Amino acid sequence: MTQKKNKIFQFILAIALIVAGIIGFKAMLAGKPSLEKTKQVAPLPIARTMTVNTGPMQITLTGHGTVRPVEEMQLVPQVSGKVVWISPALVNGGAFKNGDLLLSIDPADYEIAVTLKEASVKNAESIFKLTIEESEASRQEWAQINPDIEPPALVAKTPQLAAVQAKLEAEKANLKKARLQLERTKLRAPFNGRVSKENVDMGQYVSPGQSLATLYSIDAAEIVVPMEDRDLFWFQVPGFTETSEGSEAEVRGQVAGQELSWPGRVVRSEGEVNERTRMVHVVVQVEKPYAKKPPLAVGVFVTVNIKGSFLEKAVIIPRSALHPDNKVWVVDEKGSLEFRDVDIARFSTRGIVIKGGLSDGEQIIVSPLKAVSDGMQVRPVLVTKEDRL
Repeated sequence: MTQKKNKIFQFILAIALIVAGIIGFKAMLAGKPSLEKTKQVAPLPIARTMTVNTGPMQITLTGHGTVRPVEEMQLVPQVSGKVVWISPALVNGGAFKNGDLLLSIDPADYEIAVTLKEASVKNAESIFKLTIEESEASRQEWAQINPDIEPPALVAKTPQLAAVQAKLEAEKANLKKARLQLERTKLRAPFNGRVSKENVDMGQYVSPGQSLATLYSIDAAEIVVPMEDRDLFWFQVPGFTETSEGSEAEVRGQVAGQELSWPGRVVRSEGEVNERTRMVHVVVQVEKPYAKKPPLAVGVFVTVNIKGSFLEKAVIIPRSALHPDNKVWVVDEKGSLEFRDVDIARFSTRGIVIKGGLSDGEQIIVSPLKAVSDGMQVRPVLVTKEDRL
């Protein structure tokens, strides 16, 4: 009986505890303030921007090429003979001036030829004078017999006189030729230059037309720069885009471990457009490339900056700021984004040159955004030039 009473008591106690717990939980909920529902606001997308600063700008076009001589020639003799003297400058890399003696061929045979031709001229002169005297004597004899009649040509020795005169002229021409051959035994420099190849030794027998050395001028050098056809709109090429003087250029290259520059000028374009690349080969010339040391040596690979036309109001923007259909994203003071059409002048290594569509002080977006629409709100963050690089 006692055990049954205990079970009933434990059951009633458990029910009482559960009821007390429920009452306490409801009392706690009743004392807690109610939560109001709030609308969550999405954060504005962050847009990195740059400030537009327009101003006058000169278009500069950059190309590359290898320095080559303006004039290059083969040193060849016009007479044959044994080489009896070679200039110390006639070696690979040797320098010489215009008119310097570079090589001598044995002149003995040609000196003898000159002496013989001089004797032939004197003999022809003597015969010519004698024929003139004989002609004059014949005329006088004819005049004594036939005073009023002109003597016939044979009597006046007119044919003989013409023959000996022609013989005299021929001998003089032979003498001139012999002297010219003698002069040609000395090979002189045709310009200020250097030797790029030498192929002759002392005592060697040479023949007319044989190549003895390769010479090139140092009075000027040139660089052939491949350019796209559309780039020629911005600068002057004599004979191609203009008949006047070509545009100025700056030639930069590394010589002897130094970064150096030389002034140049566009002088022409090569005769044909490259069929494979469709590029126009523009020729830039540098005067006196060996005037300073180290020189602008033949064979050096250089960068050529051609100075082109001026734009009155232009600005360079990064490529990341340009979007399809030549549009940029402009942000106003209130943070509203605007799609803006711009006028592109050209693409360059520094960025995109804009010549119209933007004003001073405006901010353009230079960072990508996932989803954009005209008029949307953004949070602009101005970045410096260093940050954009």
